[in-house]
Amino acid sequence: MIILGSGGHTAEMLRIVEHLNFENYSPRVYICARTDELSAEKVRNLEDGNEDYKIVEIYRSREVRQSYFTSIWTTGFATLNCLPILWRENPELILCNGPGTCVPLCIVAFLFKALCITQNVIVFIESFCRVKSFSLTGKILYYLADHVVVQWAYLSKPVYSRSVFL
Repeated sequence: MIILGSGGHTAEMLRIVEHLNFENYSPRVYICARTDELSAEKVRNLEDGNEDYKIVEIYRSREVRQSYFTSIWTTGFATLNCLPILWRENPELILCNGPGTCVPLCIVAFLFKALCITQNVIVFIESFCRVKSFSLTGKILYYLADHVVVQWAYLSKPVYSRSVFL
């Protein structure tokens, strides 16, 4: 399962995905926000000629410029929306890179794993633009993800000892 944000997050994630051996990662389930048509189009371009993938749309946990206070409710709604998706898809791997869109999915995946309902591996890749501190998503997923990958050495210092610098 590959979770796409929008704009730069999608571009970063698709640069990673295009280097995957699709035979080893099949079928692929791409998750994008319902309001993000551009990411879905980019996936279709990347997957041109492949049939072992699908795109699933979810509600955003927080829209651009939405206040953090009101995002509490939208994140709760988005999390409930993700329950049947994760139950149905049951991914072995969840790959995400920073947008808030991934938080509800990772919360549900973490809870399913804690309750021994499913087994999956959550890999969080902090966005390339995060040089000295984690994003809000990174601060949340730092504790939920099985692996946290950072792209700047500073983010692998003792403060973020669980992260791996690549």
